[in-house]
Amino acid sequence: MPTYVAFLRAINLGAKRKFPKDAIKAATEAAGGTDVETYINTGNVRLTHPAGSVAEVRAALEEAYADAAGFEVDTVVLTTDELAAVTARAEELHAEHDPAGQHYVTLYSAAPSAAAVEAVHALEHEGETVVVDGRAAYVLLDGDIHTSKVLSSKQFAALGKGTARTVKVLRTVTGKWC
Repeated sequence: MPTYVAFLRAINLGAKRKFPKDAIKAATEAAGGTDVETYINTGNVRLTHPAGSVAEVRAALEEAYADAAGFEVDTVVLTTDELAAVTARAEELHAEHDPAGQHYVTLYSAAPSAAAVEAVHALEHEGETVVVDGRAAYVLLDGDIHTSKVLSSKQFAALGKGTARTVKVLRTVTGKWC
């Protein structure tokens, strides 16, 4: 069976969106996942699944997560090969730009539109670089996420609803699961 990595969006951030790792694991298994592992409490899940596509796995997981959590849980699913490629690209960009601050990767279920990508690439904010490649937006900041002009821009929002991880988290899950 194929192996996938699921990244859950906007969980465990406040009092109303609690979804503990044990509940995530149980819901993943209820959705047909096997060999389930989680990493930290931000919604990083490795699983094998008999579905034939990333879209089918995503649909099964989102349904099971909504049932278990009591709220919608947007989920981005990647194959382990896709995750390895995203992490390799993040490392490449990190080496090229060497930000003094933070490096985030926002993952999307579908690639953003060409127009949205063009608009975000046209942004110019000192110390902030965005590179969109496929279903990932790589954001390299000399500062931090809370002061970023790029991340708070309407152009970045137009890329779509995604879920962000630090490059450190991607390195870790790639090392563990790919």
